[in-house]
Amino acid sequence: MSERLDERGLSKLRWRCRRGLLENDLFVERFFRRHEETLTTRQADGLLTLMDLPDNDLLDLLLARRELQAEIDRPEVREVLAQLREPPTNAPRPS
Repeated sequence: MSERLDERGLSKLRWRCRRGLLENDLFVERFFRRHEETLTTRQADGLLTLMDLPDNDLLDLLLARRELQAEIDRPEVREVLAQLREPPTNAPRPS
């Protein structure tokens, strides 16, 4: 099991996750609001992998218009992507 990310690591991760595309920022901010208290170094690695993608490629993944490609299709990336895709808590669930 991975260790929990410390405050310094969390601060650096937040800075690294700033995006040029507002839509991506909205997904990332929601992710941090929900998971920052329990974020592990493993999840941080997965998130950093996603942050290395160009904005439009990241948005396509977040909106499930495409899935992870082989070179980044790893468990920690899949886990974080699923967390990023979680709908807002006040959004109606699809029936």
